[in-house]
Amino acid sequence: MIVRIRLLRNVGTFDSVTAGAAIEFSRLTVIYAENGRGKTTLAAVLRSLATGNPLPISERRRLAAQHPPHIIVDCNSAPQAMFQNGNWTRTLPQMVVFDDVFVDDNIFSGLAVDSNHRQKLHELVIGAAGVTLNRRLQGLVQAIETHNTTLRTLAAAIPASARGPYSVDAFCDLAPHADIEAAVVETERRLAAARQRDAIRAAEEFTALTLPAFDADRLANLLLRDLPALDGAALTRLQAHLATLGRGGEQWVADGVARLSQDQPPGDCPFCGQSLAGSALLDAYRRYFSAEYADLAGSIDSQLARLHRDHGGPILAAFERSVRTAIQRQLFWSSLTEVPAVDLDTAAISRDWQVAIREVEAVLEAKKASPLTRMPLPDSLSRALQTFNQHAQNVSALSQRLLEVNDSIPAIRERAEAGNADALEADLSRLRAVQARFTEAVATRCDDYIAERTAKVATELQRDITRTQLNTHRATIFPAYEASINQYLQRFNAGFRLADVVHTDTRGGATCNYDVVVNGTRISVAGATTPGEPAFRTALSAGDRNTLALAFFFASLDNDAALAQKVVVIDDPVSSLDEHRSLTTVQEVRRLSQRSGQVILLSHNKPFLAKTWEGTDPTLRAALEVARDATGSTLRPWDVSQDSVSEHDRRHRRLRDYLTGGIGDDREVATAIRPVLEAFFRVSRPEHFPPGTLLGPFRGLCDQRVGTPEQILSQTEIDELRDLVEYANKFHHDTNAAWETEQVNAQELQGFVRRTLAFAR
Repeated sequence: MIVRIRLLRNVGTFDSVTAGAAIEFSRLTVIYAENGRGKTTLAAVLRSLATGNPLPISERRRLAAQHPPHIIVDCNSAPQAMFQNGNWTRTLPQMVVFDDVFVDDNIFSGLAVDSNHRQKLHELVIGAAGVTLNRRLQGLVQAIETHNTTLRTLAAAIPASARGPYSVDAFCDLAPHADIEAAVVETERRLAAARQRDAIRAAEEFTALTLPAFDADRLANLLLRDLPALDGAALTRLQAHLATLGRGGEQWVADGVARLSQDQPPGDCPFCGQSLAGSALLDAYRRYFSAEYADLAGSIDSQLARLHRDHGGPILAAFERSVRTAIQRQLFWSSLTEVPAVDLDTAAISRDWQVAIREVEAVLEAKKASPLTRMPLPDSLSRALQTFNQHAQNVSALSQRLLEVNDSIPAIRERAEAGNADALEADLSRLRAVQARFTEAVATRCDDYIAERTAKVATELQRDITRTQLNTHRATIFPAYEASINQYLQRFNAGFRLADVVHTDTRGGATCNYDVVVNGTRISVAGATTPGEPAFRTALSAGDRNTLALAFFFASLDNDAALAQKVVVIDDPVSSLDEHRSLTTVQEVRRLSQRSGQVILLSHNKPFLAKTWEGTDPTLRAALEVARDATGSTLRPWDVSQDSVSEHDRRHRRLRDYLTGGIGDDREVATAIRPVLEAFFRVSRPEHFPPGTLLGPFRGLCDQRVGTPEQILSQTEIDELRDLVEYANKFHHDTNAAWETEQVNAQELQGFVRRTLAFAR
């Protein structure tokens, strides 16, 4: 409950008001204020205290104030509520406020009911429990939209080229494959085989690759051969002699010795004709150029012949052709089975081969020229032979692996004959998608997508549960609310009722829709209106619309299970109501004060407040008024009993007392003349002078109707009214800017008072 308003500073018309600290609120507290005194400001302060929204106060900061608003409100539950530096130290959420803001937010604005009003009305109908469910539902719906946005972003991050024929969901749900790489390769080969059936039938298998190696040991042994039977001294002499003969001398001598018979004594020299008998050199020649010598020479010639036969130009050309053939077959069969790469550098092989051939040939020729000379294998030749023989070993190993491929070719041909290209292509697409799905980059994105999708499913489940709970709640509350509203409309003597008060779920949020039934005709507040057809703004008067708003407010309180703890603030509920609804409103406010925790009723209508006050328990009521205080307003206790006498009665007595006894302040008496005339016409001409009518326009209407069947006043009465109003307007701010300094002549005033009382009989 609100206990008291301890401070109102720099807000609205309140400068620095502390007088309220001495005025204690009660279960029913009525607050009277003339228009413009600060009643709406008080309602705004209480609304801000209820919601915690500082705007209703901040936007009412006192003009020209040096400091921001500062408000202190005592509550029955500690601590007190303080508004300072733009914020409340606490709120009072159990407080509800009926005022123009409530109507504008929840029921209608001006003459229209829009979707925002119907959404707010939906919250009003379903109450706090329903609002909690509805806000949770809307939050879950928004969360699902966020999930969808995130899923679209995550889906876009998964390359379409990786997904193949699969949707994002199906792609992310693919199961891993234990040996996916091998499975993809195998399926690619099977598909290639199925597509190349005819080519496979005609394709040839691999043939052996051969590269003849050099026998380095045999060559080394040959180079070291000599004649063991020839002693070293003789050999040295022969070699020295042969060296004098020049290149080919040894062969020339060997041919000559061969012409001599080995079994006959030596004859004459075939060259010089001299006798060779007794020549020690000839015997050495015969031993030197023996059969062993011939065998050695033959071995050298044989080695040279083998070199030309095994390593000649045709052999090299044939090798290069066989390599090219192997490469072509490897390119074909590698798409169908595992085939080793034919990565032979034939240029390097050919180069190293030529080097080895040249060096072998050179050393053999040298040995041939001097067969008995022991020659070690040159280092360069050893390196050349080693390099080339390594090539030969590599070729042999590759050839063996290629020939092993031939073992799998019959199975390839068999699969090619039996393969279904379309089925294999589908299998390959699936396997490639699985392969892409579980690459590191894509797997991370898929995991993120699946996690978000799982979160969305969980959110959707919560949404469905919450929606079911909300629909169950609304199925009970809406029929009861419709009945309650129509009951209040009946009590308020309204000429209409509501039908089909139902909820509707839209993308923008849940709304409350209803039909207004006037004279048996339904008018829906939802949807577009047709120009020229009856609508909410034309079917209901201003009083009817405000009656509907008040009925909505009271009906929402009837369905509030926590009403006994609520503080209900009602600001001017009869400001636009017809008089025949005023008493009903009084009765409903009285009943409400007995059912709720506290009712704070604000109005500028003293009779309305007085009637409400009179029918309640004296121990459970309090009254205060917002009164003028210099240029601002203040709070003070209000004597309801004293002010139950109408203001018109007081003004009329003031004029009578002044006329009969000269009692009263001249300026106050002069100021009372115009209100007395206005009150007179409200009673005597209610159909032409409704509330809010001004005397000037009324007199103009009277002028128009003089002499017609609709005449209101005679010309004489109109002239008298013009004179009285002209005098009275001198003492009112809206018709005379200098009204406060206008001089009052007592004799003149007495005459106009007399004429006013005479006119207003």
